[in-house]
Amino acid sequence: MHNASARRSNLLVPEVREVMDIRQASDYLGISPDTLYKYASEGFVPAFKLGNRWRFKRSRLDEWMDHQSAMNVSGAVDPDQKKPVKAVL
Repeated sequence: MHNASARRSNLLVPEVREVMDIRQASDYLGISPDTLYKYASEGFVPAFKLGNRWRFKRSRLDEWMDHQSAMNVSGAVDPDQKKPVKAVL
């Protein structure tokens, strides 16, 4: 009985892999796949193409988020900015 409940609870928690596709990465970041596709195409988020499909490394996204949050804390982001610009890493 305990094993069945453990298996059920695992279904509720999505597995976070090191290399994610656009759907997995958008879930991880909490944004829509369309928005993430746009950001990847513009070079705003760290991504690479494998064939013709975008892939995202979790560790690079974590580093990018740390960098973005540090910029927000330091006041380096213009609050009137409506569209993200390409990140400088």
